[in-house]
Amino acid sequence: MTDNARWVRPYGTATDGPFQVSISDSVEGWEHTSLRVATIAPGDAVELATGDSEFVVVPLRGGPEVNGTRLTGRADVFAGPTDVAYVPPGAELSVRNPGTDPITVALCGAKATRRAEPLPFRHLAAQDVPVELRGAGTASREVRNFGIPGVLDADSVIACEVVTPAGNWSSYPPHKHDEERAGVETRLEEIYYFEVRAESDDATDPVGYQRVYGTTERPIDVLAEVRSGDVVLVPHGWHGPAMAPPGYDLYYLNVMAGPGAERAWLICDDPAHAWVRGSWAGQEIDPRLPIGGR
Repeated sequence: MTDNARWVRPYGTATDGPFQVSISDSVEGWEHTSLRVATIAPGDAVELATGDSEFVVVPLRGGPEVNGTRLTGRADVFAGPTDVAYVPPGAELSVRNPGTDPITVALCGAKATRRAEPLPFRHLAAQDVPVELRGAGTASREVRNFGIPGVLDADSVIACEVVTPAGNWSSYPPHKHDEERAGVETRLEEIYYFEVRAESDDATDPVGYQRVYGTTERPIDVLAEVRSGDVVLVPHGWHGPAMAPPGYDLYYLNVMAGPGAERAWLICDDPAHAWVRGSWAGQEIDPRLPIGGR
């Protein structure tokens, strides 16, 4: 028996008010991170009191206005990196659509627990987002690191997005980050939000796949078929691969945070599959990358 029913939220099954996707600590066993996704009509807005959480606002489609600051945004998640906005705890967060077409935004949140005073609102331009081409061969993928330590100063939240070309695997080798081990691994729960794009206009059901599995001491068993708007929660355990079947490009937005004293993304590969990294030597990066340019 799998744990899909507990940790997978298909699109439309986790809604709250104006948010078509809403993940928070109201989910049993979920503590540190949140994700809200809203599609906003022209001239409309969504508002949220940040409370004890900080947020990174990520335009998925279109360019929103966040607390009075206009973000350029993008046509869609496959069009390349976007600019983002950081909103601190203890603030009112307002996302308005100043345009003439609907827009879609993601609010990536985390409990802010480390700093005595909140950080200020900030706008990170798209050209300042580092784009990493990770892996090689059929494990090639594009990582847009807009919300990681060293790029965006924050209290707890870590966020990035990954694009995997059709036929490739990412989040691979499988890895975990569910223990505090100094210099080796940090304890972070993680949210995966997915979108899928077909290579052909004839496609009617674009899909991808995500795997999560546990250790003997902390079992978890998830194998999810994912579509645009679906969410997979990773409370602990090995996660990966995220699989883009032939014909379908796969996008996912990651949101991470945890209780440790250090805001850091330190991972441990599954020893059974760690050797795969060494096999990339001499392989070329998939020439389709970067998707969307840059």
